[in-house]
Amino acid sequence: MTTRRDLFAMTLAAGAIHAAGPMVGASAHELEEILLWPGTPPGGGGVSGEEEVGTSGAGYGAVSNIAVPRMRVYRPNHPNGRAVIVCGGGGYFRIQLWKESTPAALWLQTHGYTVFELLYRLPDDGWERGAPFADAQRAMRIVRSRAADFGIDPAKIGIMGFSAGGHLAGYTALRPAQPIYTTVDAIDTVSARPDFAALLFPVVSMSAPYDTTRTRRILVGEGANPEQEAFWSLDRLANAEAAPTIIFSAADDPTTPPGHGIALFQALVGAGVPAELHIFENGGHGWGLGTPDQTLSQWPDIFDAWITRRAPTPTPTGTR
Repeated sequence: MTTRRDLFAMTLAAGAIHAAGPMVGASAHELEEILLWPGTPPGGGGVSGEEEVGTSGAGYGAVSNIAVPRMRVYRPNHPNGRAVIVCGGGGYFRIQLWKESTPAALWLQTHGYTVFELLYRLPDDGWERGAPFADAQRAMRIVRSRAADFGIDPAKIGIMGFSAGGHLAGYTALRPAQPIYTTVDAIDTVSARPDFAALLFPVVSMSAPYDTTRTRRILVGEGANPEQEAFWSLDRLANAEAAPTIIFSAADDPTTPPGHGIALFQALVGAGVPAELHIFENGGHGWGLGTPDQTLSQWPDIFDAWITRRAPTPTPTGTR
């Protein structure tokens, strides 16, 4: 597992690269971790060796080989009653903490959100394909079951994800009641439905022409049929009970071009779900918070304004 020193160092690094503004009001709370499962996680597979954090190249600050799925908790000094589970991307073979989920968690924390950064199991490490989705459902249930402990409203708990983490967050928002694992304890009787979802440059479709992502290769494989592709494609899963969703993309993204977000946006609107889509002129892929010279660096404020003006959406009957 990542050591406390690793966590502290990565948090400092994330704060240093957060060029969108100073860390005004940064929380004095120490980072804490919540394990998702009491014992061995459900499902097949597993990892060998120690958990790893990348030290160079595109994988710098990204974690992999996760044996113990868990959440890192960022408590704000002045809670606004809302909570967000944040899922970094990485194609389901690593999780981009340093440039995606950790900077976002810090920004949200300084703006009053109680944040839970999800370290989920990865199929590329040897876990079965359903492992990250079981972890995300379990995380939602833990946060909602402990809402009073964290001073949050159980009807204001959302999920945010980047790239493959956007796929994970979107799947959780679209299929919260899908049985993915066998019930473990009373926590699993609590709703796993997010009250809102924020998806950044998400992987949405597994079908051509968007069938070139690593996410698609890991979840579906090379010889998939249309039914298998549809099972994992978020635009094919949109339904009237989905959580309100906001999507952010960059027009020049070579990995998940805007067509992914557009397809999901249209499907959600067609199902009658409140949805909003923002496509920035440039930024490529994996931009995290962005930099001050990029228009897309405005996305956190846009997200905050979007969720602030929304009234809480009651959980539909049948999803608890």
